[in-house]
Amino acid sequence: MADKQQNVPYRRFKKFENADDWEQRKLGAFTDSFSGGTPTAGKAEYYGGEIPFIRSGEISSDSTELFITDAGLNNSSAKMVGIGDILYALYGATSGETSISRINGAINQAILAIRPTKGDDPYMIVQWLKKQKETIISTYLQGGQGNLSGSIVKDLLITLPKNKDEQAKVGSLFKQLDQTIALHQRKYDKLKKLKSAYLSEMFPAEGERKPKRRFSGFTDDWEQRKLGEIFNYEQPTKYIVKSTEYDDNFNTPVLTAGKSFLLGYTDEISGIKNATVENPVVIFDDFTTGSHYVDFPFKIKSSAMKLLSLNDNSDNFYFMFNTLKNIKYVPQSHERHWISKFSSFEIYKPSQEEQQKIGSFFKQLDATITLHQQQLEKLKSLKQAYLNEMFV
Repeated sequence: MADKQQNVPYRRFKKFENADDWEQRKLGAFTDSFSGGTPTAGKAEYYGGEIPFIRSGEISSDSTELFITDAGLNNSSAKMVGIGDILYALYGATSGETSISRINGAINQAILAIRPTKGDDPYMIVQWLKKQKETIISTYLQGGQGNLSGSIVKDLLITLPKNKDEQAKVGSLFKQLDQTIALHQRKYDKLKKLKSAYLSEMFPAEGERKPKRRFSGFTDDWEQRKLGEIFNYEQPTKYIVKSTEYDDNFNTPVLTAGKSFLLGYTDEISGIKNATVENPVVIFDDFTTGSHYVDFPFKIKSSAMKLLSLNDNSDNFYFMFNTLKNIKYVPQSHERHWISKFSSFEIYKPSQEEQQKIGSFFKQLDATITLHQQQLEKLKSLKQAYLNEMFV
């Protein structure tokens, strides 16, 4: 390990442990850069061609939504980039995002293309820019508003190894890591889409009493019921955590029905909702209508939810949970939705045997999705740790 007080990273490849300190230079001193432009909107002869037109939200993609013609390129300030060029987003919500281009195409004015001119490794430059993104945004964009500029980016002081072989070694490591992350991300996204397709096909469409796709041996119509007849609800007041001083060393998880789900862990021993694998519950956000299946003891953050359990324990809980998740409803007002809306929604349920088949299928699919999500999160955490330790 290297001494952090020197101008070297904490972690270094063994071959370079005694190599020179890293050096700080302005990015513009060893790269060329340029931004692009957008052909005039409405001119049909400028669009629908064969040249991929890269916008800032597509810098990490291998495809584009828009294509322009040679006339569009030649009659605008749009400029061509190649696979391997560094693309840096200057404008809007994507400001500070960066990637190595996967496309030979034209860029618009919201992108700065960067090309090393002295043999520096482009992938290492990209990783440094990613690591410094939040610092760059907080330094040059007040409150995250506004745009960056080419002159700002070119004046950034970047610290890199003097040794180009060390740059290539570090760049190659992060390239492999990013490729592995991208592979797991694609698998995860594919599984999420697959589940969405199954939800559409394995539950009846509106106005139908049978789903499009069924397990063999089941042909009967599904029975219509109100959601409030399926689930009992419990007010969560007695399970609200008193202290928000969370610690991962504590035992009891504190949950929310929102996207974050797990907020932390508490050492409080009273007012715990004792959900189990045999007696799970659904936590339902009364305002956003988000929901989560829970089969372990927990406490909650606020009273803005309902705790749902089955009215008839002979029903399959996981099937009913997915019935709830499959309801297409977007909240239009800030109100408590379980009593006012959801309990009156009509759903369809099959026999208990078919419920069991469908519920088990989705439980296994969700477990696979969760596994890929956990692997993805571990890889992202590993990359962040390497960024912190392998860059100055």
